[in-house]
Amino acid sequence: MARVIDGQYTSTVYTLIRDNQFQDAVKILQMQLEMQPTSLPALSLLGYCYFHLQDFEAAADCYGQLSKEYPEHNSYRLYHAQALYKACLYDEAMDIVVKIDDPTLHTDIMKLQAAIKQGLGDLAAARTMVEQCPSDDIDTMVNEACLLVAEERYAQALEKFQAAVTIGGYNAHLSYSQALCHYRLANYANALKHIADIIERGIREHPELSVGMATEGIEVRSVGNSKVLHETALVEAFNLKAAIEYDLRNYDAAIDALTDMPPRNEEELDAVTLHNTALMNVEDDPETGFEKLQFLLQQNPCPPETFGNLLLLYCKYEHYDLAADILAENSHLTYQYLSQYLFNFLDAIITAQTSPAEAFQALDEMCNQHTEELRKLTRQVQDARQAQDDDAVKKAVNEYDDCLEKYIPCLMAQAKIYWDLGNYGQVERIFRRSVEFCNEHDVWKLNVAHVLFMQGSKYKETVGFYGPIVQKHWDDLLDIGAVVLANLCVSYIMDGQNELAEELMRKLEKQEEDLAIDDPERKVFHLCIVNLVIGTLYCAKGNFQFGISRVIKSLEPYHKRLGWETWTYAKRCFLALIQGMAKQMIQLQDAISLDVLDFLDACEEHGKSIPTVDQIPMFSNEPFDLGKHTVAYEARYLKDLFLKVM
Repeated sequence: MARVIDGQYTSTVYTLIRDNQFQDAVKILQMQLEMQPTSLPALSLLGYCYFHLQDFEAAADCYGQLSKEYPEHNSYRLYHAQALYKACLYDEAMDIVVKIDDPTLHTDIMKLQAAIKQGLGDLAAARTMVEQCPSDDIDTMVNEACLLVAEERYAQALEKFQAAVTIGGYNAHLSYSQALCHYRLANYANALKHIADIIERGIREHPELSVGMATEGIEVRSVGNSKVLHETALVEAFNLKAAIEYDLRNYDAAIDALTDMPPRNEEELDAVTLHNTALMNVEDDPETGFEKLQFLLQQNPCPPETFGNLLLLYCKYEHYDLAADILAENSHLTYQYLSQYLFNFLDAIITAQTSPAEAFQALDEMCNQHTEELRKLTRQVQDARQAQDDDAVKKAVNEYDDCLEKYIPCLMAQAKIYWDLGNYGQVERIFRRSVEFCNEHDVWKLNVAHVLFMQGSKYKETVGFYGPIVQKHWDDLLDIGAVVLANLCVSYIMDGQNELAEELMRKLEKQEEDLAIDDPERKVFHLCIVNLVIGTLYCAKGNFQFGISRVIKSLEPYHKRLGWETWTYAKRCFLALIQGMAKQMIQLQDAISLDVLDFLDACEEHGKSIPTVDQIPMFSNEPFDLGKHTVAYEARYLKDLFLKVM
């Protein structure tokens, strides 16, 4: 910051504020306050700057001091309450605003009280206060719309927001509010239209915000939480876009939406962006994702979805004890943020770890409730179609889809109890009971295919379920899980359809070669895993000569094929081979034995920096020796065992 010339402090500060350079203005004002701690102009301008920097607690401190030093100025008391409200300190804000007695500020007081009551969840009181405001005021219209959103009356809220736009003209935050209502109504196309408009205006009017630069790999400095950024509603728009893409299962597009938003340092991120970033990247870095969600849970307030998502992720990664602890420690959040359905579902999953029978019964009751609801909604759809009522059909179909999405997780959790016990026949029976509703659902079809495959005698039926899934992605096979392709190939082979297995492998090989041309550095293991699974099949059938040879060839070239996942498949075959040789049940030809030794030497050479686990164990107090969890270490150990049994 350049030195300010004596006599020009006032003009310099106002110039900085005019140019939205609030940080520089704050530095000058802080220096002035050191000399005059109770200066009204300095405190007033400093509070204003803090407010626009979104440092609401600091702004509240300034306005609180002003209210104390200059009690005759009711406006400062109002600003103090407003800053506390923005800092989500609702009770403190209400204590101050109810004591302001100034007829000239009556409307502003009512508006602020309504906002505070809505923040506290008292919608009835908020509505009473909004009704005391002038009906033709745009703020009143917006407040009424916000209350309708809180009451989940999104169609009526849209009308109010549109009326406000008609009177007051375009406003980025009103456009975002309309997009949010469309999103809640599942009108994604209309929501994305509003979002695109916000983003286009932001890029055109404020190129300095560097929209999209980070996604393109361009290094840019943080734009901070500036007043301009807030006014553009770009952060809100990109977060909503990410949510829509995530709901549509376009996960790469969802991640791009988050990186497209104006760049900020992690400590500058708002709670919603931090939550969405954690959620979108949890597959690649679960530990960091958990840390971010745990941090948000300690904040006041946090995004309402944080609590439920953290619990679901704990269960997904099988940290059931931690999920139970979080539930017990935050019982007040359970009633506030978890629906009855989600609480019952989580409770059943956690209970399944200690009492599978009790959990199965609880899940069965949930499944029965959903099947009854699905049958009722099916009749509603039929009645609406007969009446040719398109709106009723759309509403009933959306409700049916929502109910089905709640039914599927309960069904899968119920099936998993028997899956973990290895009782695949019972899992199949559970799935067959649900065919009436789920026969078109991809998750259901995929899991039916898995359980048929695991039974080892129903390969024709397995092909009938895996086949359509693979055909649906025939031109993008790399978008499918490698294990699905591998299981389908094995099923083709076991069903005597070798030519179909070869065709699938040729197609997969061609797509991997095309990808290698476009992105030479990217490792893709699909074809390798398919060959490994086929090799494992032959080993399981006792044909180690062919099976081991297939496994060895599948990992060539090692620098491209060797990874923690492919090594996991390969080492199982070698452990089974060594066990069979130790029991003198298997004899290998000398040539194959030499190939095994050469293979293990190559894995030791290329696997020095390749871990044997996807993630270091989280939340464990036991020491983890990285040196013993590399492919090189395990290959050397396997070679030692193999030499002993040769």
